[in-house]
Amino acid sequence: MPRLVRFTSHLAAALILAAVGGAAGARSAQAASLQAQPAQAPAPEMRESCPGLIAARERPIPAAFVRAALAPTEVRLTFIGHATFLIESPEGVRIATDYNDYVRPPVVPDIVTMNRAHSTHHTDRPDPAITHVLRGWSADGTPAVHDLTVRDVHVRNVPTNIRDWSGGTQRHGNSIFVFEVGSLCIAHLGHLHHTLTQQQLDDLGRVDVVLVPVDGSYTLDMEGMVEVLKALKAPVMIPMHYFSQVTLERFLTRAREHWPVEQQPTPSLVLSRASLPATPQIVVLPGR
Repeated sequence: MPRLVRFTSHLAAALILAAVGGAAGARSAQAASLQAQPAQAPAPEMRESCPGLIAARERPIPAAFVRAALAPTEVRLTFIGHATFLIESPEGVRIATDYNDYVRPPVVPDIVTMNRAHSTHHTDRPDPAITHVLRGWSADGTPAVHDLTVRDVHVRNVPTNIRDWSGGTQRHGNSIFVFEVGSLCIAHLGHLHHTLTQQQLDDLGRVDVVLVPVDGSYTLDMEGMVEVLKALKAPVMIPMHYFSQVTLERFLTRAREHWPVEQQPTPSLVLSRASLPATPQIVVLPGR
């Protein structure tokens, strides 16, 4: 199979960190109890392009592209561990997903996103040098709303519900963060606990790369997560949040019924619209 991406192996040693197991949570509940309506396949009117995509706007190309070693349409994605990825833009903007006290990138990001379900997905003590701290929930229980542009990066969110510790529903406790970088839309599902409604799918729009939790218990059960991936139809699906190789292999065995799987030798890769596969596939990065 042709290689999907070119690798940035010189970053590998510095960027592989040990993931720490998540706090004990409730077992997977019925997805229907967490969402407002049943999930449906994306409707034909679902947006064909990522809303507000930065790369679609006319803008000068600064010298920072050379320092970042990325073309204007590219993005560097590195799996740090657990649910944390480092996303780097052509202009050098750095983003860390589900930033927490246990698994952190070796550089200070410009932007961090967090989710509420467990302490391995957020922190009350982010590095004070971080400029933008985006929490995927609101203290008053209303949906969090983020719409941030930093140079060549646009970050927005789509709120979802989570289970509480008693097995009930805590509304708007998680956010799917969408990062518009280079020529791509990257969606991080966070600590997703239910399948997606048609409205949530429409709000997400086109997704090129989806970062998906595949533990099958603390987040959404395996069949539900496969349903979500089928609905999103992203060309690249990258597993995260799986705790052990056994858990990962269980997901991959199920996923192979629908998509090819490609194993990458390093945790860091560079993607662009031109490098996306013609049909969706699972891309596994080392680490957990």
